[in-house]
Amino acid sequence: MTASVAMGQPACAFDEGQALKRRRVAGPADAVSKPAEKPDHSGLPASAAQRLCEYIRSLPDRAEPVVQLRSPEALREIFAEAGVPLSLGEGASCAKPADAQALERAIDLALRYSVRTGHPLFHNQLYGRADPVAIVADWVVSASNTNSFTFEVAPVYTLVENEVLAKMASVIGGGFAKAHDGLFLPGGSLSNLYAMHLAYHRADPDRATRGAAGGPRCVAFTSDQAHYSFLKASRVIGLGSDNLISVRSDDRGRIVPEALEEAIERAVAGGGKPFFVGSIAGTTVLGAYDPFDRVAEICRRHGLWHHVDGCWGGGAFLSKTHRHLVAGAEKADSVAWNPHKMSGAALQCSAFLTQHVGLLTKTNGAKAAYLFQPDKLHASLDIGDKTIQCGRKADAFKLWLMWKAKGDDGMRRTVDHCFALADFMARQIRSDSTGAWQLVFEPACSNVCFWYIPRRLRPFNWERSTEEQRATLHKVAPMIKSAMQKEGDAMIGFQAINGRPNFFRMVFASADIVQESDIVQLMSRMAAIGERETCGIA
Repeated sequence: MTASVAMGQPACAFDEGQALKRRRVAGPADAVSKPAEKPDHSGLPASAAQRLCEYIRSLPDRAEPVVQLRSPEALREIFAEAGVPLSLGEGASCAKPADAQALERAIDLALRYSVRTGHPLFHNQLYGRADPVAIVADWVVSASNTNSFTFEVAPVYTLVENEVLAKMASVIGGGFAKAHDGLFLPGGSLSNLYAMHLAYHRADPDRATRGAAGGPRCVAFTSDQAHYSFLKASRVIGLGSDNLISVRSDDRGRIVPEALEEAIERAVAGGGKPFFVGSIAGTTVLGAYDPFDRVAEICRRHGLWHHVDGCWGGGAFLSKTHRHLVAGAEKADSVAWNPHKMSGAALQCSAFLTQHVGLLTKTNGAKAAYLFQPDKLHASLDIGDKTIQCGRKADAFKLWLMWKAKGDDGMRRTVDHCFALADFMARQIRSDSTGAWQLVFEPACSNVCFWYIPRRLRPFNWERSTEEQRATLHKVAPMIKSAMQKEGDAMIGFQAINGRPNFFRMVFASADIVQESDIVQLMSRMAAIGERETCGIA
């Protein structure tokens, strides 16, 4: 029965099945076109789902190592011995398709030797445990396998993206709650690039057709603590790194407004056209929040686009307790915010919002006739022409489903818990009477920057320390981290900044399952490792 008959409509005279039979010509060609035998993989999705669910359930287990560290050579050997070599090169490894059992072994090995970023002791980057609901949403998006550029191929995800952006805009408040535009983008670096790109277009709209040559020498400004993505963006959009001015920050990592205004005035005096300021809500290392009200006033006075990079610290928008940290950010022209960081949406989940409705389309639109036809159904809901890219994953669904599951209070509690854990650890360090622990900088976000001081360096005072002591201390964090990695213990980042020797940066991101006891026990283990590993350093 044809579909038309089944729906109670007159049968169509054209029978596709009969037509195919008529077109089919038997003969020797049949043998040539017969598809090759291939393994049956039909049961793999179900078996993989079971494995992934078991993996997710195991993540809170503190007895499991954060990572089973192996060398690159060892990993290649392990996969080869399991019959699934990492190489896809010519030869026996790709001579025939792998069967379902081999693929299952590959999945098991990938999970076993990957870093368990959902572990309570993973504090290495500005992300952590992915919320299980967000993981499920990511599975749904992958299974539906569509592209978020038109309503006709992504009807649900198009509406979801609009609703999530509206919710985020209302949370930011100010002008964003009244009018906003935006997109979910593949990472915060792209959000910062979009901000600079839109601002550049507004400052010099003819550049889109004329090119960079012959236009004004535009100048942008960020603090010396800004993310490196601004530097990359300056190169990509043709601004040039010489025209991206680094502005001095204070001893807490916040941009100095007076220094910003002086830099703007110098640029004008030198024949430049200032057009953009990128301020930070939660710097990468120190977690500092810039004084947004003062930056906004300077930008208003000089006619500059003000962008807030809240990729890391934007979670404070959700918190009644910590909302003061982002006061004034609602006055910005644009905001970047990554819910895959503090809030725990599955990677990647990055939003870009602007108060300038229509500017994304005006700046990026190409009106591709094969895709964005104005006379098709629901064409007004197509969002793909606002983007630089064409293909784009439906990342907003991960945040939407997670927000539905947690509600506003749940979203707030996740952020508040991250800040509370950072405060607890800072208090533990301040109250230490042994001289083993020191805060390098007072926490602003949920970053805790600290030194472990070996016994031989105690008592240690930064201001009175010698160059020799500082050089010795510089070696401590890498040694402790290396030992912890090899043992599968906590992963914590380290770095040197603002003239300070290497220190640990403990990051609390999406830390719902992390407890205060985890911090106390970790500090005890770090002290033991520190004495063991540094006893012979010179």
